[in-house]
Amino acid sequence: MEKAALAGLGISLAPGFTFARPRNEKRVGIIGLDTSHSIAFTKAFNATDAAADLGGYKVVAAYPHGSKDIPSSVERIPGYTEEIQTLGVEIVESISSLLDKVDVVLLETNDGRLHLEQALEVFKSGKTVFIDKPISASLVDAIAIFEAAKKYKVPVFSSSSLRYMENAVAVRNGKIGKVMGADAFSPAKLEPTHPDLFWYGIHGVETLYTLMGTGCETVQRTFTPGADVVVGTWDGGRIGTFRGTRSGKSGYGGRAFGEDGIMDMGSYGGYRPLLVEIATFFDSGKAPVSEEETIEIFAFMQAADESKKINGQAVSLQAVLDKGRREAAQISI
Repeated sequence: MEKAALAGLGISLAPGFTFARPRNEKRVGIIGLDTSHSIAFTKAFNATDAAADLGGYKVVAAYPHGSKDIPSSVERIPGYTEEIQTLGVEIVESISSLLDKVDVVLLETNDGRLHLEQALEVFKSGKTVFIDKPISASLVDAIAIFEAAKKYKVPVFSSSSLRYMENAVAVRNGKIGKVMGADAFSPAKLEPTHPDLFWYGIHGVETLYTLMGTGCETVQRTFTPGADVVVGTWDGGRIGTFRGTRSGKSGYGGRAFGEDGIMDMGSYGGYRPLLVEIATFFDSGKAPVSEEETIEIFAFMQAADESKKINGQAVSLQAVLDKGRREAAQISI
């Protein structure tokens, strides 16, 4: 029973009194109600029959904002704010007030341009945070986020749920031996405020990196209004491709070519595998996706943008990374 309800019964409490939390309660706060992920994740964590592998975490508070100028995101905030309250979540007016009420954070803001600023506030509180895709709207900010996390000694990771497709995990774990090459595809809708692949193509690029791992050396991109094909050459001459679609039937998937077999990725399995990884991360503080890999994913997408500007010529991924690190070093964190 809350203090207000007790007061209504004529019961007063001593100054400074606070209610004790249940011993095993694990409180999650959400930043950003401009994405359907916020609702889907809350429904999973707060379900009365939530499985044990979701760690007993419950979303208890949310700060709605959130993109300020991307119409498809801004227009969602009022409806999602109302809906999440029906799931038992308190709406707060600031990130600072959210941080007072929670143990860990899901940074869900759909607009990657806001992630560095919002993440810094979380880092300074010392609370572990998952940052939904894209971790940022620039390679420079992605690097700065990881540097800030190290400065404040706060665990952080970011991932698309596509990383956890069952067959992608199997390939990553050696099911077909060393991966010699891979193809991945996803929708690649464009948003003018973000570099082309950062907004939605990241899903397929993350799938590609799940299969190939790090080590890409050069990137070439062919762009048309309806599609992108990005070819990466990895160490040892291995080749990985990403196809991003903007016309015709869209979907998610891919195929990996290994020393011991070829495996199709099959169908997308939804958010649950990612949420299990998030719960495990919240418990352990150990990121399941390395800083190195996440930054290289963003360098790959940035290099693809650079290749587009020079009519599909090859771009050195290391050169893009080096430039990004120089610029990130100028950001005050």
